[in-house]
Amino acid sequence: IALLSGVDLQCYENNHAHRTEEMDMEQLLVRRGQPFSVVLQCTDHIPRLPDHQLNLILHLGKNNEVVLKVSDSEQDHGKWWFSQRNAQGEVMLTLHSPADAPVGLYSMTVVLLSADGQLLEQTKSQTFYLLFNPWCKDDSVYLPSEELLQEYILNENGILYQGSWDDITTVPWNFGQFEKDVVDICFEVLDNSPAALKNSEMDIANRGSPVYVSRTITAMVNANDDRGVVSGRWDGEYSDGVAPTRWTGSVPILRRWSEGGGQRVRYGQCWVFTGVACTVLRCLGIPTRCITNYSSAHNTDANISVDYLFNDQLENVSEGRKDSIWNYHCWVESWMKRDDLPEGFDGWQVLDPTPLERSDGVFCCGPCPVHAVKEGEVGLKYDTPFVFSEVNADLIFWIVHPDGERIQVSQNSKVIGRNISTKSVYGDFREDITANYKHPEGSMKEREVYKKAGRQVGQKNKDPGQLELFIKHAPAIHGTDFDVIIEVYNSGREDTDAQLTVTSNAITYNSIHRGECQRKTTSLTVQAHKAHEEVLRLQYDHYGACVSEHHMIRVTVMNCSINTSTVSLALVLLSMTDICSTFQIIGKAIVSHKLTAHISFTNPLPVSLQGGVFTVEGAGLTEAIEIKTHGKIEPGQAVTVKFSFKPTRAGLRKLLVDFDSDRLRDVKGEATVIVRTKMQNRNAVPEI
Repeated sequence: IALLSGVDLQCYENNHAHRTEEMDMEQLLVRRGQPFSVVLQCTDHIPRLPDHQLNLILHLGKNNEVVLKVSDSEQDHGKWWFSQRNAQGEVMLTLHSPADAPVGLYSMTVVLLSADGQLLEQTKSQTFYLLFNPWCKDDSVYLPSEELLQEYILNENGILYQGSWDDITTVPWNFGQFEKDVVDICFEVLDNSPAALKNSEMDIANRGSPVYVSRTITAMVNANDDRGVVSGRWDGEYSDGVAPTRWTGSVPILRRWSEGGGQRVRYGQCWVFTGVACTVLRCLGIPTRCITNYSSAHNTDANISVDYLFNDQLENVSEGRKDSIWNYHCWVESWMKRDDLPEGFDGWQVLDPTPLERSDGVFCCGPCPVHAVKEGEVGLKYDTPFVFSEVNADLIFWIVHPDGERIQVSQNSKVIGRNISTKSVYGDFREDITANYKHPEGSMKEREVYKKAGRQVGQKNKDPGQLELFIKHAPAIHGTDFDVIIEVYNSGREDTDAQLTVTSNAITYNSIHRGECQRKTTSLTVQAHKAHEEVLRLQYDHYGACVSEHHMIRVTVMNCSINTSTVSLALVLLSMTDICSTFQIIGKAIVSHKLTAHISFTNPLPVSLQGGVFTVEGAGLTEAIEIKTHGKIEPGQAVTVKFSFKPTRAGLRKLLVDFDSDRLRDVKGEATVIVRTKMQNRNAVPEI
């Protein structure tokens, strides 16, 4: 007669205790270093257990490559062990996992042995996921702040910062790390890494290390070398996929990748790679936040300077792989100990999943200690020189004459690495963390760090000469005409003749040129100690046809002094804002009850729009759905759509919307709702 009838994994109780109940209630999901209990169900005929011995066997890996025998004693420190308590026809088994155990999908079998060790019976194998545990002091991802963990592990909604350093814009993002099947997909991503496919046993052994796992994720989120998730593209041609600006969250991307058998999802750019990486790392249990660095240097020749070369016509003549300054660049930081480094470099680590440069032959970056960047410790792994350059490079302007002679016009060490931003843990507002990455510009400490990093301290700008350039602009709203004002100030004692050339170019957020919008050349005389103002009106008729999906324009100004033959250069990046969609949600939000949302959008452009489509998604609210509009949307016309959905999980939830059309791409909007588990009677007296 069978003695063991089955094992109750107690998913509800365990998942609640391990803070994974949002992921699933029908699958066991536990965190390492924290005990969990299962109940062995027995028949009435079980003899007294002193005559028998219970053992637990764990298998790990897709093909059960790793086998672990669980000890029934705590003496084997740092190993799995279990204790047991007998009850009426049942035995409660409490399992204790080491705080450095490999994360992954385990299968568990309970084995009944006779007193002399003979196998009498075993239960059917059952599976559970083991995750990193930032609540456990002995785990290398331990973060001793419940407020921070609520944000960096448990928050499924976030904000990604875009725009430019002096005009910061926000994009809401749905991480959705607890949505259905996402945890399975996260481990599927790890299982498809080149290391796992080459030697799965060694890969599994390394999965106890957040350094190894996070570095693997930065390589696997981009699809450049492997069966990675997202394919990057920046040239504006997205017809064979989804435009990067269209996405509002990670879940549709991860599901598309998994359902396609590991085929790369087209297309992403830096904030998309960052959003997906944040989802995966939070899901696995590694505290993670999204970072934006403004005026971010992409230095291709490792000289820690960004060189912009212009000819006499103010055309960019840089050749080959150009250095560039990205208006902004996004990456993630994850919190972990760095036992592989000297003391002092635990804590936040930069991880950049955007495929910029190869690291150890693979497109990945990090983990790089933020503190190492600040202190100029560029010899510490991983990829510290590259990250140091992103926030510290000098910007150098050159004029290249027709005979090939290069003249350095200016060198500036203060424009790169500005307003480094992340979402605050206290709400939907920005926290500036620039001071984590660099000492104050121009300070003695900054100069010491430069020296330590093996670079020359940037020379101060040369004397600008008599004529100085300043650029001002009115608020730049996409679809309108607006003015850019160039001021030429003469600080000398004599009137000066000059030639002023102004160009406006449509660019992408990472400095790819999409076309010249307007150009103006003026001869002028600037009186001594006076300023001359020149106005360039940027007209939608000119920029509308060539502006990129990022709605950015770079205005470049060159001033040639006729008297002294000196040249000065200045540029400004304009990030144009869009009109947002508006939301109205009708009724109270209750789990599994139908809710209706009305979304309105007004065409802000002076041209009609066609092919309008709204995409809506929200963690715990609804999977991504599309709602098409019909016919043209004329200038100034409002269009309203409505749709219904049933919330799946309680709590504070965000519904995100994207509006896309032929002439206006990917305008975002959001609404926040509080979802309750059941209808509440407002007049009811609360129980005491």
